[in-house]
Amino acid sequence: SMSRRRSGAWSTPSTVRIVGVLVVLLVCSPSTYSLIPSILVWFGLVGFSLTIECPKKHAENLVTLFPGVDVSNMLVIPTCQNSDVDLVRTGEPIEQEKDRLLERFMKWAQFVCDKLNKEGHFSDYIDPCSGLPMVNKNNQCVYGEVDALSTLLGYKTTNSGCCKVILHPKWGTSVYPASMFTKAPKDVFLAAVKSAEDALA
Repeated sequence: SMSRRRSGAWSTPSTVRIVGVLVVLLVCSPSTYSLIPSILVWFGLVGFSLTIECPKKHAENLVTLFPGVDVSNMLVIPTCQNSDVDLVRTGEPIEQEKDRLLERFMKWAQFVCDKLNKEGHFSDYIDPCSGLPMVNKNNQCVYGEVDALSTLLGYKTTNSGCCKVILHPKWGTSVYPASMFTKAPKDVFLAAVKSAEDALA
């Protein structure tokens, strides 16, 4: 296999050895969502998180998303914010709500990633508008949030015009998904999330 062209080797799944990529799901609690101005509630770390093993095909997508990074032991962190309105609809209130949720995710993710990267743990987050990584910008590979939630968590999807949108099991299309990634150990990641809560809440 050493004699094969590198591009050919990369396209062969068996040559990409990926160990222990985990999905840490932060599920927002709608009952406390608007009552406590807390990042931990916004992004769903209300005392628990669910960890599942990342499907191999999705783990291989991370190799393309982060070229040159060993994605073994990567944490994939999909977040879901419950929106005040149905985001499939159109109009100024919908755009304002999207902007609010975007800004909130970006502030939170930037804080957490900055802290983890400074501590020496590879971390990145996706710009929900472009689908591109925000820290490692040496790549134009787009990360599909809808496909990710569908693959990783089995969420159903529906078509809205020419777009595929996610159907959250509780909130339907009143949901704003956005993802983060880190090679930090899970407890270190959760500590950074707690720091973000203290700093931003």
